[in-house]
Amino acid sequence: MEVKAAQGEATRAQLIATARALFGERGYAAVGTEEIVRSAGVTRGALYHHFDGKADLFRAVFEEMERELAERIAREALSSRDAWEAHLAAVDLFLDACQEPEVQRIALVDAPSVLGWRTWREIEARFWLGLITASLQTLMDAGLIAEQPVEPLAQTMLGALTEAGLYVAGADDVAAARAEMAAVVRRLLEGLRPAAS
Repeated sequence: MEVKAAQGEATRAQLIATARALFGERGYAAVGTEEIVRSAGVTRGALYHHFDGKADLFRAVFEEMERELAERIAREALSSRDAWEAHLAAVDLFLDACQEPEVQRIALVDAPSVLGWRTWREIEARFWLGLITASLQTLMDAGLIAEQPVEPLAQTMLGALTEAGLYVAGADDVAAARAEMAAVVRRLLEGLRPAAS
């Protein structure tokens, strides 16, 4: 029984990895299920055993990508002992990720239209809101930003970062857009600093 479960998980993982590569390269609309199963080396039945269809597979791809990005950013940014620098590093890492073609295509271009705005935002919040909330609370606890209700602030920052990512992904000059957004987000964060007494 365990062998069968492990084989099932391996098939599911293979489908997600294959679809992620194809969706990241050409986009959701340009990739058919037949190409996915052929490239993954599995049957059409295997696809429909694990997923309701192409959109459900895309959702699994997007969720995996968001989890990996959140874990990577948390691990790298939170390695800094300075809370302010860690928060700024997390923002920079997020904006760097928004320059990656796979992230742009899957998370910022296709996800809102394939999944719908509400589902896309729910998944974004599931992976990012806790991280942002914890980071902002740490900054408040350290006196680095003004004390205020953390949940609405975290929602606002999530919205700002999402829009920053969309701006970067849609720009003709991605590097310039990333630099512009980094400066804007830093100014927003600086505005949260307590007023000097």
